[in-house]
Amino acid sequence: MTTPQPPRRRDAAENRAGILIAAVAVLADDPHASVEEIARAAGLSRRAFYGHFDDREAVVRAVLGAGAERFNAIAQAVSDDDPRRALAQLARGLWDEAQHVHVAVAIALDERHGPLTAQALAPVRARLAEICERGYAQRVLRRDVPPEVTARLVEEAARGVITHVDPEISRTHRLPERAVLAAAGLGWHEIDELIGER
Repeated sequence: MTTPQPPRRRDAAENRAGILIAAVAVLADDPHASVEEIARAAGLSRRAFYGHFDDREAVVRAVLGAGAERFNAIAQAVSDDDPRRALAQLARGLWDEAQHVHVAVAIALDERHGPLTAQALAPVRARLAEICERGYAQRVLRRDVPPEVTARLVEEAARGVITHVDPEISRTHRLPERAVLAAAGLGWHEIDELIGER
Protein backbone atom coordinates (compact mmCIF):
# COMPACT_ATOMS: atom_id res chain seq x y z
CA MET A 1 0.00 0.00 0.00
CA THR A 2 1.43 3.37 -0.98
CA THR A 3 1.56 6.22 1.46
CA PRO A 4 -0.43 9.24 0.28
CA GLN A 5 1.81 12.15 -0.64
CA PRO A 6 1.17 15.51 1.00
CA PRO A 7 -0.45 18.05 -1.30
CA ARG A 8 2.02 20.07 -3.31
CA ARG A 9 2.64 23.50 -1.85
CA ARG A 10 0.73 26.25 -3.59
CA ASP A 11 3.81 28.41 -4.12
CA ALA A 12 5.58 25.49 -5.83
CA ALA A 13 2.69 25.11 -8.28
CA GLU A 14 2.71 28.86 -8.88
CA ASN A 15 6.47 28.84 -9.46
CA ARG A 16 6.15 26.06 -12.03
CA ALA A 17 3.37 27.94 -13.84
CA GLY A 18 5.50 31.10 -13.71
CA ILE A 19 8.42 29.27 -15.30
CA LEU A 20 6.20 28.08 -18.15
CA ILE A 21 4.81 31.58 -18.77
CA ALA A 22 8.32 33.05 -18.65
CA ALA A 23 9.63 30.35 -21.00
CA VAL A 24 7.02 31.21 -23.64
CA ALA A 25 7.88 34.93 -23.42
CA VAL A 26 11.66 34.44 -23.37
CA LEU A 27 11.68 31.88 -26.18
CA ALA A 28 9.60 34.28 -28.28
CA ASP A 29 12.50 36.76 -28.10
CA ASP A 30 15.27 34.16 -28.34
CA PRO A 31 14.54 30.51 -29.22
CA HIS A 32 17.99 29.61 -27.83
CA ALA A 33 17.51 31.34 -24.46
CA SER A 34 19.27 29.69 -21.54
CA VAL A 35 17.91 28.28 -18.29
CA GLU A 36 19.32 31.34 -16.52
CA GLU A 37 17.36 33.70 -18.74
CA ILE A 38 14.12 31.76 -18.30
CA ALA A 39 14.57 31.55 -14.52
CA ARG A 40 15.39 35.25 -14.29
CA ALA A 41 12.27 36.16 -16.28
CA ALA A 42 10.22 34.04 -13.87
CA GLY A 43 11.80 35.86 -10.91
CA LEU A 44 13.43 32.68 -9.69
CA SER A 45 16.92 31.29 -9.17
CA ARG A 46 18.50 28.52 -11.24
CA ARG A 47 18.09 26.27 -8.24
CA ALA A 48 14.35 26.97 -8.10
CA PHE A 49 14.12 26.27 -11.83
CA TYR A 50 15.81 22.90 -11.38
CA GLY A 51 13.37 22.10 -8.59
CA HIS A 52 10.68 21.92 -11.28
CA PHE A 53 12.49 20.94 -14.49
CA ASP A 54 15.52 18.71 -15.05
CA ASP A 55 16.92 20.93 -17.81
CA ARG A 56 16.07 23.40 -20.55
CA GLU A 57 14.72 20.67 -22.82
CA ALA A 58 12.25 19.62 -20.12
CA VAL A 59 10.72 23.10 -19.93
CA VAL A 60 10.59 23.32 -23.73
CA ARG A 61 8.73 20.00 -23.78
CA ALA A 62 6.31 21.25 -21.14
CA VAL A 63 5.64 24.41 -23.17
CA LEU A 64 5.02 22.30 -26.27
CA GLY A 65 2.72 19.97 -24.33
CA ALA A 66 0.62 22.85 -23.02
CA GLY A 67 0.36 24.31 -26.52
CA ALA A 68 -0.68 20.94 -27.94
CA GLU A 69 -3.49 20.70 -25.39
CA ARG A 70 -4.86 24.05 -26.59
CA PHE A 71 -4.54 23.02 -30.25
CA ASN A 72 -6.29 19.71 -29.56
CA ALA A 73 -9.15 21.51 -27.82
CA ILE A 74 -9.56 23.82 -30.82
CA ALA A 75 -9.70 20.83 -33.18
CA GLN A 76 -12.34 19.11 -31.05
CA ALA A 77 -14.49 22.27 -31.01
CA VAL A 78 -14.77 22.38 -34.83
CA SER A 79 -18.28 21.14 -35.54
CA ASP A 80 -19.49 22.43 -38.91
CA ASP A 81 -21.16 19.72 -40.99
CA ASP A 82 -19.69 21.12 -44.21
CA PRO A 83 -16.11 19.76 -44.42
CA ARG A 84 -14.98 22.87 -46.32
CA ARG A 85 -16.18 25.22 -43.58
CA ALA A 86 -14.84 22.84 -40.92
CA LEU A 87 -11.38 23.03 -42.53
CA ALA A 88 -11.57 26.83 -42.64
CA GLN A 89 -12.59 26.96 -38.96
CA LEU A 90 -9.80 24.59 -37.98
CA ALA A 91 -7.22 26.63 -39.89
CA ARG A 92 -8.39 29.93 -38.38
CA GLY A 93 -8.56 28.56 -34.84
CA LEU A 94 -5.09 27.02 -34.97
CA TRP A 95 -3.62 30.12 -36.62
CA ASP A 96 -5.11 32.43 -33.98
CA GLU A 97 -3.70 30.28 -31.19
CA ALA A 98 -0.32 29.94 -32.91
CA GLN A 99 0.10 33.72 -32.99
CA HIS A 100 0.26 33.78 -29.19
CA VAL A 101 3.09 31.26 -29.12
CA HIS A 102 4.62 31.69 -32.58
CA VAL A 103 8.20 30.80 -31.61
CA ALA A 104 7.03 27.85 -29.54
CA VAL A 105 5.18 26.63 -32.63
CA ALA A 106 8.32 27.03 -34.72
CA ILE A 107 10.25 24.99 -32.12
CA ALA A 108 7.49 22.37 -32.12
CA LEU A 109 7.80 21.98 -35.88
CA ASP A 110 11.58 21.71 -36.03
CA GLU A 111 13.23 18.34 -36.74
CA ARG A 112 14.41 17.77 -33.18
CA HIS A 113 10.93 18.06 -31.66
CA GLY A 114 8.99 16.63 -34.60
CA PRO A 115 8.26 13.19 -33.09
CA LEU A 116 7.14 14.69 -29.77
CA THR A 117 4.94 17.20 -31.56
CA ALA A 118 3.42 14.53 -33.79
CA GLN A 119 2.48 12.47 -30.75
CA ALA A 120 1.10 15.45 -28.80
CA LEU A 121 -0.97 16.65 -31.75
CA ALA A 122 -2.44 13.24 -32.63
CA PRO A 123 -5.99 14.46 -31.82
CA VAL A 124 -5.60 17.39 -34.26
CA ARG A 125 -4.41 15.00 -36.96
CA ALA A 126 -7.28 12.61 -36.26
CA ARG A 127 -9.79 15.45 -36.56
CA LEU A 128 -8.20 16.64 -39.80
CA ALA A 129 -8.29 13.11 -41.22
CA GLU A 130 -11.97 12.80 -40.32
CA ILE A 131 -12.83 16.10 -42.03
CA CYS A 132 -10.91 15.10 -45.17
CA GLU A 133 -12.61 11.71 -45.26
CA ARG A 134 -16.05 13.35 -45.00
CA GLY A 135 -15.11 15.84 -47.69
CA TYR A 136 -13.99 13.02 -49.96
CA ALA A 137 -17.18 11.04 -49.37
CA GLN A 138 -19.37 14.11 -49.95
CA ARG A 139 -17.37 15.06 -53.06
CA VAL A 140 -16.67 18.59 -51.80
CA LEU A 141 -12.92 18.13 -51.28
CA ARG A 142 -10.39 16.82 -53.78
CA ARG A 143 -10.89 13.32 -55.11
CA ASP A 144 -7.78 12.98 -57.26
CA VAL A 145 -5.89 11.60 -54.26
CA PRO A 146 -7.01 9.55 -51.22
CA PRO A 147 -8.27 11.57 -48.22
CA GLU A 148 -5.21 10.69 -46.15
CA VAL A 149 -3.03 12.34 -48.79
CA THR A 150 -5.29 15.40 -48.77
CA ALA A 151 -4.92 15.58 -44.98
CA ARG A 152 -1.12 15.53 -45.35
CA LEU A 153 -1.22 18.24 -48.03
CA VAL A 154 -3.43 20.38 -45.79
CA GLU A 155 -1.08 19.86 -42.85
CA GLU A 156 1.95 20.91 -44.89
CA ALA A 157 0.13 23.99 -46.23
CA ALA A 158 -0.81 25.00 -42.68
CA ARG A 159 2.78 24.44 -41.49
CA GLY A 160 4.07 26.72 -44.24
CA VAL A 161 1.67 29.52 -43.34
CA ILE A 162 2.42 29.26 -39.62
CA THR A 163 6.21 29.22 -39.95
CA HIS A 164 6.94 31.33 -43.03
CA VAL A 165 4.25 33.94 -43.65
CA ASP A 166 4.07 37.40 -42.12
CA PRO A 167 1.24 37.43 -39.53
CA GLU A 168 -0.24 40.70 -40.81
CA ILE A 169 -0.44 39.40 -44.39
CA SER A 170 -2.03 36.19 -43.14
CA ARG A 171 -4.62 38.06 -41.12
CA THR A 172 -5.46 40.58 -43.86
CA HIS A 173 -5.79 38.03 -46.65
CA ARG A 174 -6.98 35.09 -44.52
CA LEU A 175 -4.11 32.96 -45.76
CA PRO A 176 -4.55 30.15 -43.23
CA GLU A 177 -8.02 29.36 -44.58
CA ARG A 178 -6.98 29.93 -48.19
CA ALA A 179 -3.90 27.71 -47.92
CA VAL A 180 -5.67 24.71 -46.40
CA LEU A 181 -8.72 24.98 -48.67
CA ALA A 182 -6.54 25.28 -51.78
CA ALA A 183 -4.55 22.22 -50.64
CA ALA A 184 -7.88 20.42 -50.19
CA GLY A 185 -8.76 21.10 -53.83
CA LEU A 186 -10.91 24.23 -53.79
CA GLY A 187 -10.45 26.96 -56.39
CA TRP A 188 -9.81 30.58 -55.43
CA HIS A 189 -13.33 31.81 -56.36
CA GLU A 190 -14.95 29.00 -54.40
CA ILE A 191 -12.76 29.89 -51.43
CA ASP A 192 -13.80 33.55 -51.73
CA GLU A 193 -17.46 32.57 -51.59
CA LEU A 194 -16.90 30.15 -48.72
CA ILE A 195 -15.04 32.57 -46.45
CA GLY A 196 -17.20 35.53 -47.39
CA GLU A 197 -14.83 37.49 -49.61
CA ARG A 198 -15.47 38.59 -53.20
